[in-house]
Amino acid sequence: MNQIHPTAIVDSKAEIGNNVIIDPFAVIEPEVSIGDGTHIRSHVVIGSGTTIGENCQIFSGAVIGTVPQDLKFGNEKTFVTIGDNTTIREYATVNRATTHSYYTRVGSNCMLMAYSHVAHDCQLGNNVIIANSVNMAGHVIIGDYVGIGGLSAIHQFVHIGAHSFIGGMMRIAKDVPPYILAMGEPLTYAGLNTVGLKRRGFKEQNLTLLKRAYKVLYRQKLTVKEAILTIDKEFEKIPEIVELLDFLKGSDRGIIR
Repeated sequence: MNQIHPTAIVDSKAEIGNNVIIDPFAVIEPEVSIGDGTHIRSHVVIGSGTTIGENCQIFSGAVIGTVPQDLKFGNEKTFVTIGDNTTIREYATVNRATTHSYYTRVGSNCMLMAYSHVAHDCQLGNNVIIANSVNMAGHVIIGDYVGIGGLSAIHQFVHIGAHSFIGGMMRIAKDVPPYILAMGEPLTYAGLNTVGLKRRGFKEQNLTLLKRAYKVLYRQKLTVKEAILTIDKEFEKIPEIVELLDFLKGSDRGIIR
């Protein structure tokens, strides 16, 4: 049975799953879908075009699925999707996309902490942790298992590779390759994210190979193009090396150095 407080405003065109709790003064607009077992706290606003998965926790004051902060936006029909088991804390905001991609996405098992902002057309993978007051501009792509420290700002179109961790109060203006730690001003490579990778069961021999590959990229004074050629030629194509190469080849903004 759903528990919907009588002061909540739930449009008749919204689709509400089973065992959903909607607390006082929440606003659910039309063309919203909320999955089973999700809890919507008080004073949350969920805008049209939003799909929220199962067993999510949306805390007081969060605003999801409102129009993008893009002056080119012409009120086109665009969307937000939130995966299963994701927690969105107080006063976090997630904007709808523009027609550039039509969807802003936040994956499953993520946590967006208080006052964080996910802008239009951003794509967040699974198991992503965004700390308090992290603010991202439009079109940011964040891979699986990424962690970003509080008060960091992410430039539009930046791509952050899977399993990387970025320190707090950072300005992230270029792409961050996968599997690494990044910190400093300007943001720089600070080694492999060894602790996180070991916790997730990465093999020791694969981590050793990754460390060697990153020494080629960051310690041999090669251009990125030269480093790609060297790694491609000299390293065994384990999945982690393939992902690193694909990331480097696909980087449009250039990587942190």
